[in-house]
Formats: sequence, structure tokens, C-alpha cells
Amino acid sequence: MYRKEKSSIETPENFKNLFDGQLDEENRWVKMSKMILWEEWEGDYAKNFTEEKGAPAKSFRMALGALIIKEILGISDRETVEQIKENPYLQYFIGMESYSSKAAFNASMMVHFRKKIGMKLTNKINKEMVKKNEESSVRKKENEGKLLLDATCTPADIKYPTDIGIVNEAREKTEKIIDKLYEEIKEKRKEKPRTYREVARKDYLAIVKKRRVSKKERRKGIKKQLQYIKRNLSHIEKMVEEGARIEKLTKKEQDLLITIKKVYEQQLEMYEKNTDRVANRIVSVTQPHVRPIVRGKAGKAVEFGAKISASSVNGYVFLDKLSWDNYNESGDLKEQIEEYKKERGCYPKSVHVDKIYRTKENRAYCKERGIRMSGPRLGRRPKEVSKEKKEARSDERVRNAIEGKFGQGKRRFSLGRVMAKLPETSETVIAMNFLVMNLSTLLQKTKKKTKSKKL
Repeated sequence: MYRKEKSSIETPENFKNLFDGQLDEENRWVKMSKMILWEEWEGDYAKNFTEEKGAPAKSFRMALGALIIKEILGISDRETVEQIKENPYLQYFIGMESYSSKAAFNASMMVHFRKKIGMKLTNKINKEMVKKNEESSVRKKENEGKLLLDATCTPADIKYPTDIGIVNEAREKTEKIIDKLYEEIKEKRKEKPRTYREVARKDYLAIVKKRRVSKKERRKGIKKQLQYIKRNLSHIEKMVEEGARIEKLTKKEQDLLITIKKVYEQQLEMYEKNTDRVANRIVSVTQPHVRPIVRGKAGKAVEFGAKISASSVNGYVFLDKLSWDNYNESGDLKEQIEEYKKERGCYPKSVHVDKIYRTKENRAYCKERGIRMSGPRLGRRPKEVSKEKKEARSDERVRNAIEGKFGQGKRRFSLGRVMAKLPETSETVIAMNFLVMNLSTLLQKTKKKTKSKKL
């Protein structure tokens, strides 16, 4: 149940501090709180709460504010709760009316905040926040501005997947499920199903502990683990037939069992066909939504996570597309340019992209609309090669800005390793990174303005 409450802390003066002191107007958290239209998006957040009964939910400002604090400080969910408890500026930022030494919410609520806010709402807030704080400009009919486009992968927090490791983890999970189901029918069934877990563990370690393993040995090890999984799955089916209720398992365990069956089918298919390729390959038992994204970059030929397409305008960056499956980002160019026109009323003067975007179809699309695409032109090279080289170098310097934003997201914030485990919470975390990067950009610009005024 969600109850909309009018906040009385529109200014720092209204916040009741511990020592009756006044919050500093120049503090970064006070400044950032003014950049977000909290009340405007509260209605969208409240739609997620359909039940009229139950305890009132935490406010939208508290939910979004906590997620922003976590990303800016680069800390865990538990540490976020502790930092808010200790810092009056953070308590003001999340909408509390007075300082309290008690925790504002439990750390587990952070997961619910991510689920309820979601990626779509975060992207909307990000765009409106930039539009509100950006200097208003008159809409022009002719092309204006520069649009930067690029794609990257946001790695998930999983260990590097190997076939032997995946089937071993799947086997261990089935053993835990067997233990739980047996507790329900142990009075009916005297003997516990044999899983040979100690032998299976030894077989696994015999492979992974070797410095060099031949293909034959690895295949043999995978075959053994698949046999153990097959036996365990048959035990689970028999126990269900004997009266063990699958409903006694948690939702997470039930989903895990479905994933394990899929993993078994995929690994068996690859073993029988003697191949390492299969459609929609699962690379993590606990995060089955994660897919291998082939990037072909030095040191990281393959990454495991979500692939995203982003655009950058005037130093601000926006998440345009997110997919757990690999795709060709060149297909997003038209949609991204049309989104630019929708937001600004005109097409960009130039679009700065790398080689993969420069297809004949995309070039023709840009030419029809009077948009200059970065990079060398098709056909015979002009006589003035030096002029073209200078233009290409200039375009590349401009395009470096979006590469820098990806670097900021991965080094300064959490795009380099998404710790959320569910697909929907991971998507919210990724979108939140873009919002936080724009908040940082806005904060820097306000600091420069105040300095210039003082001078």
C-alpha cells in the first residue's frame, strides 16, 4: 500500500538537525536534491502498489534517493543504510524531516526499491532531470548539435563460466533440493536417495585441479557430472510422486530447478554433438538470464552481462537500449536519431559513431536528413587527403566523450560489475548509473557557474 505524503522539507531550513544547526545550502546533497522533481514521478511509482491493505510503503523520494546514494558512494546495500543513519545530509536527501539515529529502512528494502522503480521510470527521470536543469534553447528547424552513439557490455557478477563448472554447480544445487524434499517424506521413506556427492566432488576436483587437462579428460568429467545430475533429477521426480510437495520449495528454489533441467538439456546436447555452441546458452545457474556477449576486444573477447546502446548529447549520457542477448548496435541508429529530434525538435547536425554503425543503409538515412556521419566517406579518396584526415581526427576526438562516459560508469560507478542478481534489478542498476553520471555532470556545471559569478 502506498500513501502519498506531502513533504515539508522543500528547503534545508525545514530540516530539524541533531544540534539545531542549519544544513549548508552549498552541500552537494542539498544541491542534487533540487535537481530532481521528486513529486512529479511519485504517481508513476505509486502505480506499482495495487494492494490497499498492509503497511504503508516507503516514499518514492526515499526509494530513489537511497539508490542514488548507493551508486554515488559506491557502497553495498547494508553500508548505504549505515551511511544514511549517520549523515543528516543523506537523511535530508531521501526526504526525512528530521535527523534520526535509527535506520530509515532495512537493507533488504533496496531490492524492492529497484524492482518497484524499474529501468523505464529511471530513464524517464534521467531525461526530464537533464531537460529541467539544462539551459533552455529556442527550437530550430535546421539541424543542430552533435549526437554521439556507442554500445558496450555491462558485466554481471558471475565467475568465469566453464562447462565442467556449470554442471558441477547444477549437481550441487540438486543435492540441496533433494535434502529439503526428503525432510518432508522421511517418515514414509526409510532410506535417503543416494546422490554419491562425495564421489562426484572428487571427480570434479580431479579435473579442475590439473594444470593442463586434455579435451578427452574434460569430456569424460562432464559426462560423469551429467550422469549425477540425471540421477538426482530422477530422484526428485520419484520423491514428488511419493508425496513430497514441490510447493514446499521457495520460489527461488523452484526457478533454480527449472534452470538446472535446462542446463542439463543444453550440456547433454553439446556433449552428444561434440560442440561448444547451443542456442540461448546458460552460463550461470544462479543468473540464467546472463548471456555471453562477443566483443572481440583485447583481453576480453567475450563478456558476460547485458549489452547496452547509449547516446550522449552536450556531455549528458542516456540509456537507449538494453538486451541480455547479443545484437548489432547499428540497427539502433535510426531510432536514436529520431529520439533526438523528438526531444529537441530538430535532427543533429552530425552523428559521431564507430565503424560498425557506418552501413550503407545508415549513411543513406543520414544523407536524406542532412546529417553528417563521422568517419571516411565511401568511394574514391579526395585529392585533399589531409583535410579528410583532419576531419576524421576531429570526429574521433568528439566521439571519445561517450567512451569516457563508459569509462566513468565502469571505473567510478558500478557499470564495470553489476552486483544485482535478478534481471529486473540489474536493469535498474544499469539505468541508475546513467542517472547518477548526469547528476555528477549537473553538479560540476553548477559549481563552475558559482565560481564564475564570484569572479
